[in-house]
Amino acid sequence: MGRKKTLVVERRVSESEINKRIREEKNRARIIPRLIFIKLLYGGKSVIEASKDVGVVKRVGYQWLERWNESGFDGLVPRFAGGKPSKLSVDQKKELRTLLESKDLWYLGDVVDLIRTKFDVEYSERQVRRILKGFKMKHAKPYQVDYRKPDNAEEKLKKTRSNKPG
Repeated sequence: MGRKKTLVVERRVSESEINKRIREEKNRARIIPRLIFIKLLYGGKSVIEASKDVGVVKRVGYQWLERWNESGFDGLVPRFAGGKPSKLSVDQKKELRTLLESKDLWYLGDVVDLIRTKFDVEYSERQVRRILKGFKMKHAKPYQVDYRKPDNAEEKLKKTRSNKPG
């Protein structure tokens, strides 16, 4: 014999309303399993069974149920904390952007060095790429230069082309 249900799902809306929201939330994929979970509870399944059916552990199922009972649909929307704060302040980022806009072409390593010298902040190249993407800017990739190439290679190439029989 199983344990007695301790939490009961509050029937805040009809099951047809939940089905409608499942169809509408196709762009917000994280909400769909939560709505299906609530629908399964409406159908009489226990939290443990419904959690297993949607592929989450029972503790998460209980959290979803508590949030549903407190806030309804709004309680099922994921609550992201926002992540670690940036090492550069908003003003520093504005200053960086104006510095980057002053020159057309920047190599990624140059931007990393600029941030290190100007703001005394250490960023990886990957993070600098993210910052540039946030600015809607792109960086250039330096091309390899062969150290064996003579200084006047272009001139020699032109001479060879002009000497070809035509």
